Amino acid sequence: MKKRFNILAGVLLLSMIAIQSKAQENKSAGGYLVPVCIYKGDTIPSITLPDVYIFKPLKFRNDKERKEYYRLVYNVKKTFPISQEINRTIIETYEYLQTLPNEKIRQKHIKRVEKGLKEQYTARMKKLSFAQGKLLIKLVDRQSNQTSYELVKAFMGPFKAGLYQTFAGLFGASLKKQYDPEGEDRMIERIVLQVQNGQL
Repeated sequence: MKKRFNILAGVLLLSMIAIQSKAQENKSAGGYLVPVCIYKGDTIPSITLPDVYIFKPLKFRNDKERKEYYRLVYNVKKTFPISQEINRTIIETYEYLQTLPNEKIRQKHIKRVEKGLKEQYTARMKKLSFAQGKLLIKLVDRQSNQTSYELVKAFMGPFKAGLYQTFAGLFGASLKKQYDPEGEDRMIERIVLQVQNGQL
């Protein structure tokens, strides 16, 4: 009986020591590791803060304007991540194409990428509203500094670019539509900047 008690007391003691050392380990590990700079012998933490955009508060003339604004916020939040994905794909595809030895192999790769994009995005694109589709065209231009028409033309040729432009035109859209952050797309730019920084 005494032997069992000694074993139990030993296990409890070891458990308490382990818990205490774990607690001390957490205490000493508390805080943040940040880069530092040394200025005149003094070590100063160096933290880069994200940009914060401050805009003049919006004043809506009526309830319709307010609803349109929040609809635009919703549409930007839905389409902006897609435009970022498309831009990453464009960059990756372009960089990979530069490593391929000849035009025939490049065209094969472009066809594979096109097929993969159709499989990946067709279902998502079908869920977009007409307004979201037009917004996506603008946001792709914003992200890549090229209109959707120019991108299709560069990767798939002028015939397909013309075909897609005609198809878009049937629905009142244009792949040649450029993004104008200073003009007509000023409100979209404001929303995008705030969404990027977690302000909206």
